Amino acid sequence: MMGQAASLERQRERQVKLTAFLKQEAADKGFDLCRITLPDAIPQAPARLRQFLEAGRHGTMEWMAETQARRADPRVLWSEVRSIAIFAMNYGPDHDPRALQGDRAKAAISVYARNRDYHDIIKGRLKEVATRFAARAGEDVKVFVDTAPVMEKPLAAAAGLGWQGKHTNLVSRDFGSWLFLGSLFTTAELDADEAERDHCGSCRACLDACPTAAFPAPYQIDARRCISYLTIEHKGVIDRNLRPAFGNRIYGCDDCLAACPWNKFAQQAQEMKLQARKELNAPDIESFLSLDDAGFRHFFSGSPVKRIGRNRFVRNVLIAAGNSGKPELAPACAALIADDSADVRAMAVWALSRLKPLPYLQALRAKRKNEQDPDVLREWEAAGVT
Repeated sequence: MMGQAASLERQRERQVKLTAFLKQEAADKGFDLCRITLPDAIPQAPARLRQFLEAGRHGTMEWMAETQARRADPRVLWSEVRSIAIFAMNYGPDHDPRALQGDRAKAAISVYARNRDYHDIIKGRLKEVATRFAARAGEDVKVFVDTAPVMEKPLAAAAGLGWQGKHTNLVSRDFGSWLFLGSLFTTAELDADEAERDHCGSCRACLDACPTAAFPAPYQIDARRCISYLTIEHKGVIDRNLRPAFGNRIYGCDDCLAACPWNKFAQQAQEMKLQARKELNAPDIESFLSLDDAGFRHFFSGSPVKRIGRNRFVRNVLIAAGNSGKPELAPACAALIADDSADVRAMAVWALSRLKPLPYLQALRAKRKNEQDPDVLREWEAAGVT
């Protein structure tokens, strides 16, 4: 019995030391938080994910349904996992990003996308931590930053980094809503942290802030109405009824995050690569309307914006132009009536219908009698031009 007790004590001591080593490595590599949880810590996740998918709230993100089993249970993703470490890096802005909405000649890009792609930054740091930890522990590790079906927000809440607010995003008492997440799965036994309790109370600031009413109820989101989903993930033409609510948002939306009162404790990002490029803080809408594919790729090199491609991006910019109330943007929009992309042509028609009178549109239509795409034709018809 004494031998068994001594063995357990050594095992316990190793567990404590490995946990402390991992957290120190995380801090040394620039992570603001690192907490540990267990693979079975999110038992409600499978049912909640199933309900979300059955309601069709994932929109066209078919990969969510295809990876449902692995997404809902970390042990299905990797049966050997014994501990999960969740890492967080603060990307807090130095101002309220909603302030830009008052200047409709400017384009609003989500705070997280105003500099380098965070996936590259965080995954690189995580790999460094993982390499040193695996060597010290003699255990297997896997790291994920949106590269596998991992429900990082529920796991982060279970690990005590924060709680999932009514906007479904993670909220931290120290950093508000501005945290990037990454995870390290390992076969090592580590000390699990206590989960954070929900501190939202009766507040519904995030829900009321949503321009498109994308929250059917607290703690539920319908991606099909979410500006972040529609400007980034959604392909094709965007619902005409939702476009006016986009305002000048051309890539993502920060409204529900920025509205959270817990942001009074938020801190500005310390990682320079996550601080905004000056040219992306308040860019002119007009400057983006003339981007061709090469120009788009060059301007957004290293940025997460690059992954949506030029056509989807310009589609979004045209919606912002249509919402601008700036007729001086009409020539740049009119130049896109003949664009190779049908989605761009369709949104050019819509933008012009908001900026110029009917005779102007009729004159343009007369030059485009060869238009065949049904989405574009519907936009002409909706504009009152046949």
